[in-house]
Amino acid sequence: MKTNNETPFTVEQIKAAHSKVKSGADFPAYIQELIKLGVTGYQTFVTDSHTLYKGANGYETASAARYEPLIIADASNKSVFVDQLKNHQRGGSDYYTFCRQCAEAGIEKWVVDMAAMTCVYYDKAGNEILSEAIPQ
Repeated sequence: MKTNNETPFTVEQIKAAHSKVKSGADFPAYIQELIKLGVTGYQTFVTDSHTLYKGANGYETASAARYEPLIIADASNKSVFVDQLKNHQRGGSDYYTFCRQCAEAGIEKWVVDMAAMTCVYYDKAGNEILSEAIPQ
């Protein structure tokens, strides 16, 4: 596996790391793998799960859409979203189901910051709905 000191990471390497994720319970280990690859942060867009990955020295790469576009609700529902997120983190839903639930709850994207070890969820208006510390 590449480390931060070598050439930039690729979407293929990220896909290989993500293939090990079966539910939200696997998220912390996935984040640790991305850090080893040199990912400094990323944004995932719920509409189709395309993701923009960032690395050192301004490096960026993006993944393609993973599914047909979902409609993001105009109004967010934080309490419903938090319940669905907790269920997902316990392994109660697969990735696509979680993304569909995010769309229905008005979540447009999430932003992961590896230095801060946070995952922040936003609605369509750009409002922060929830910020979570990533377990290490």
